[in-house]
Amino acid sequence: MNEALLRSLTPSVIGILVRRGADFAAAEDAVQDALVEAVRAWPADPPRDAKGWLVTVAWRRFLDATRSDAARRRREDLVEEEPAAGPASAVDDTLRLYFLCAHPTLTPSSAVALTLRAVGGLTTRQIAQAYLVPEATMAQRISRAKRTVSDVRFDRTGDVATVLRVLYLVFNEGYSGDVDLAAEAIRLTRQLAAVIDHPEVAGLLALMLLHHARRATRTMPDGSLVPLAEQDRGRWDTESIAEGVRILQSALARDRLGEFQAQAAIAALHADAPTAGETDWVQIVEWYDELVRLTDSPVVRLNRAVAVGEADGPRAGLAALAELDGSAPGSSGKGHPLPRHAAVAAYLHERDGDLVTAARLYAEAADKAPNLAERDHLTRQAARLNALVRR
Repeated sequence: MNEALLRSLTPSVIGILVRRGADFAAAEDAVQDALVEAVRAWPADPPRDAKGWLVTVAWRRFLDATRSDAARRRREDLVEEEPAAGPASAVDDTLRLYFLCAHPTLTPSSAVALTLRAVGGLTTRQIAQAYLVPEATMAQRISRAKRTVSDVRFDRTGDVATVLRVLYLVFNEGYSGDVDLAAEAIRLTRQLAAVIDHPEVAGLLALMLLHHARRATRTMPDGSLVPLAEQDRGRWDTESIAEGVRILQSALARDRLGEFQAQAAIAALHADAPTAGETDWVQIVEWYDELVRLTDSPVVRLNRAVAVGEADGPRAGLAALAELDGSAPGSSGKGHPLPRHAAVAAYLHERDGDLVTAARLYAEAADKAPNLAERDHLTRQAARLNALVRR
C-alpha cells in the first residue's frame, strides 16, 4: 500500500467533490472513507487510475451520506449529474484547499489540524498523537473547523501569507507521536510550491530545508539541547543545505523580498560557516535589519540583539536589547512577556563578563521556558555560572 500516494491525492480529490456540489465538511468525510476503503481493497486489486478510483468511491460515499428526506431531492439531482467512470479531471484544486484550511476565521490550532487532515491526509489519531491530545479532543477541533469553513466559497482567492504561517506552525512542532511534523511540513510546502509560483513559498521551503539540515545535531541522545555554536557541523545534511540555498537564491533573484526569504538568508549564512567562529555576523545583522523593516516584530528585534552582540560585541548587543523591555508587542511594557528575553540578556551579560547577573537571568529564563528541554538547558547554564562565581 502506497500511503504517500494516498496522502498526495487527498487534497485534489476533496477539491473535485466540492466542485461537484458537496460542502467541504461532507467532502472531507467522504474522502476519508474512500481512503479507508483503498487501504482495504488496493493490496489485492490495485486500480490503474488511483485518483479516479478515489473520486468514484468518495462521491458514492458522499451520496450515501445524503439520504435524509430533506436532502433526497438534491441527491437525486446529483446522481443524474454524476460523471461516468473514467480518468479524473486534471484540474488541481490543491491550492484552493490550502487557502480554505488556512481561512482567517479559524484559530491557528484549528487551521493546523485541518491542514494536516485535509491537505496532508493524516488521520485524526495521527494528528492527536502528534499534538499530545486525546483523539476525541482533536476530532472535535477538526469538526468545528470543518463547520466553520463549510460555507466559504471555494473559488475565492486566498491569502498566501496565512497559508505559509500555518505551514510554519506545523514545521515548528517538530516530531512527536508516529508523525514527523517537520518532514510533513516540508512535504506540504513542496506540494504548495508545485502549484503556486511565489517567492515567499520558495523562501519558506528553503528555510525549512536549512533548519531541518541541522536537526540531528540539535539534541543529545538524552534529549538535552545543543546550542548552534556547539553543534557538530560535520553531521549537518549537506544535500538539504545545498537544495535550500539553491531555492533561496532563485527566490531572491526575483527581487520580491519577504520575511521567509530573509529568515532563510540568515539560516543560509549559519549553514555556510565552517565553524561558529567564522559566521558572518555582520551580514546576519543586515538581514535582521531587513526583517525588522518587513515585520517590526519584537521577536525579530530580540534575535537581532544577539546578532549585534556577536558582530559588535556584547555591550552593543545589550544596547540593542535595551530598546526592548521584555514585553510584546513593542516596548510599552503593556504586552505579554517577550519569549526568551531573559535568556538573551543572560547570554549577553555572560559574554560581557557579568557572571552574577547572567546566572540570575538564566535562572529567571528557566522559570519561563516553554518546554522541559529548554528549561533544563537554562538551569544548567545558571548552575554552571553560579559554580564559577563561588570559586
